[in-house]
Formats: sequence, structure tokens, C-alpha cells
Amino acid sequence: MSEIEEKPDAYAAFRYPEFRWFMLSTLALSMAMQMQSVVLGWQVYEITKDPLSLGFIGLAEALPFLCTTLIGGHAADRKDRRWLSLISVAALISGAAALLVMNLNGLPSKVWPFYAVQVVAGLGRAFYRPASQALATELVPKEIYANAATWRSSSFFTAMVVGPALGGLIYGFGSAQMAYGVEVGLMILGFAALTTLAPRPRSAPVQENGPGFFDGVRFVFQEKVVLSTLSLDLFAVLFGGAPALLPIFADQILKVGPQGLGILRAAPAVGSVLMSLALAHSPALKKAGRTMLMCVAIFGFCWIAFAFSKSFWFSLLLLAISGAVDNVSVVIRSTLVQIRTPQHLMGRVSAVNGFFIGSSNELGAFESGLAAKLMGLVPSVIFGGCMTLGVVGITAWKMPELRKLKHLN
Repeated sequence: MSEIEEKPDAYAAFRYPEFRWFMLSTLALSMAMQMQSVVLGWQVYEITKDPLSLGFIGLAEALPFLCTTLIGGHAADRKDRRWLSLISVAALISGAAALLVMNLNGLPSKVWPFYAVQVVAGLGRAFYRPASQALATELVPKEIYANAATWRSSSFFTAMVVGPALGGLIYGFGSAQMAYGVEVGLMILGFAALTTLAPRPRSAPVQENGPGFFDGVRFVFQEKVVLSTLSLDLFAVLFGGAPALLPIFADQILKVGPQGLGILRAAPAVGSVLMSLALAHSPALKKAGRTMLMCVAIFGFCWIAFAFSKSFWFSLLLLAISGAVDNVSVVIRSTLVQIRTPQHLMGRVSAVNGFFIGSSNELGAFESGLAAKLMGLVPSVIFGGCMTLGVVGITAWKMPELRKLKHLN
């Protein structure tokens, strides 16, 4: 095989114009949601000074998401995925606009309006996530799904670098109104970029005896490798949901304020972006299963070390490493789901993927807040990291299909 044949086309997905517009939309929307997460989290903690209140932020978003995401996935396989994405983004814009209005006269005295906005965000994500993920598979040929998944992951983690840092800096040196105003502007940009895509109505109506509401669930449980990757990510993020506690670390331990919080929130994404670039320019993984298990284990070790750190810079390094290894896991999982899922089931399987993964961050935030309330801040993070390591060990033992997985095909 010649050198030219071995070298991958790192930018293959970007050869397709609609994918470029989709990436712009994803980047803008992800940045906006990351800004909202940082500013809203700091404001809630500023009002309550209670770690459990940070957990309720995640719970308020997770519950409506979990209750409706399978409906969103079913709709994504029956309706125009572009149209569903646009409607969902409109709901997210309404929540961001509500936060802007709430803060026009300064910091609110009550936290329930913040939780109400999170409920709206959860409902919006329940339809946006499966619709947009299924839509993404229609923009590029199947043979470059892995490349597209890598760049989509890179876009998301780039937003996680810029969004939190931008939100923290604007809030810290400016105001909440300014931060939420920028967020609304980014969401409108994401909405506008989606409108450039061609409508994509489903090619054929779903028959009564055809694919059903729970076919996505059945498919995932039949595909043992897909199930094992989803389960590993679910429990690892569930117990490693300590990012929700970063406002307390920034305030009480590292003493760096909202500006430092934005940088802390961005640090994992810095590592993720660098890893995405490395993956895009590298040959396909030869031992994908073992690589994923190893990366999730390193993720757990990073959070244990972070709990003991009193240095801002060392904490940033640990967070960056955790983000880098987490991105490898994300790319492996996303590629497997896309490659092994038939197109007519893509929306419902994406919804199941979201049920496993999309909710784990928010439920992990609640678990972290509750554990910090009961055990204390540092012990709760150590506990979460140890549980993540335990999950890796059990997965490697109970799911040999993942441990033996070599190529992503």
C-alpha cells in the first residue's frame, strides 16, 4: 500500500457545503449553551451558597429530557429532521431570552426561575439532540462518518473551550445581562445557519406494522458493543459529574472568582480539541475497545487528583487531560452508533444514545451536588473518581465484546 493510500483525508467531511453550515450551527449553539451553564451555575450558587442547588440545576434539565427524548427520537424518524431541529432551537432561544429579561434589574433573589429555564432547555434538547444527530448522518457519505464524528466532537469541545471562558469573562468583567445577550445572539446565529440546509422530509411514511416507538431501544440492546460503550460512558460521566461543583472549587479552594471558573470549565475542552485534531490526522484506531477502557480509567484518575489539588494551574492541567481522554471515548462511541445503525432507525437510536449520555451530565451534576452535601466537597469528588474506576473494571469484565473490539466498523 502506498503512502498516499495510507494517509487519511483529515478534512473529508468539510468537502460537503451543508456539513460546513451544520458545523457552524453546532458551534454557535454549543458555545451559547456552555455560556449559559457557567453564568447560570455561578448565579445560583451566589444566591444559595448550597452545593445541592447546583445539583438541582442538572436535575431540572435531566428530568424533562429523560421523559421526552424517546418521543423526540421517534419524531426524528417520521418528520423532517431539519424542521425539528429549528423548532427545538427556537425553544432554547426562548429560555436564553428569559434569562436575559430576568437579569435586567440585577441578580434575582429566587432560584426557581433558573430551574424553570432549565426545564425548557431539557425539553428543547430532547428533540434537538436526536434530530440534529440523525440529520448529521444525512449530510455526508457513510464511509466518512468517523471523520465527521471527529470534527463534530471537535466543534463541541471547541465550544466548551470558548463558551465557558467567554461566559465567565463577560460576566466577571461586564454583567449577566451582557453575557446572556451574547448567548442569545449566538443561538440566533445557530438557528440561521440551520435554515441554509435543504428540507429533509422522510422518504416514506412509517407503516403501523413497521418500525415502532421502542425499536431504537431494542436495537441498542441487541448490539452488545454499542450497549457496552453507552453504558460505560453513562456511568463514568454519572459518577464523574464533578464539573457541576467547579463553582465551589473556584470560590472556596482555588479562589479565582467567576473569571477563573470560566477558565476551569474550558480546560477539559482544550484537551478535547487538541485530541480531536490528533485523531483527525491519525490512522484508524486498531484496538478501539481497550483504548476506550483505558481512557475512561485515566478520566477517573484525573478527577481524584483534582480533588487534592490546591494549585490553579495543576488543576487546569488535570482538567485538560480528562477532556483529552474523554474525547477519545466520545469519538469511539459516536462512530460506532452511526456506523452500525440503519438510517431509518437513526433518530430513535440517537434518542437512546441521548437517554444514556445526554442525561448523564445533568444526573451526574445532581449526584455530585448531593454527594457534596452529604460527604463534603473533596470526599465527594474522590468518591466519584473511584466509582468511575470501578465501572471500568466491571465493564471490562462483564462486556468482553467491548474489550475485544479492534476496528470501528
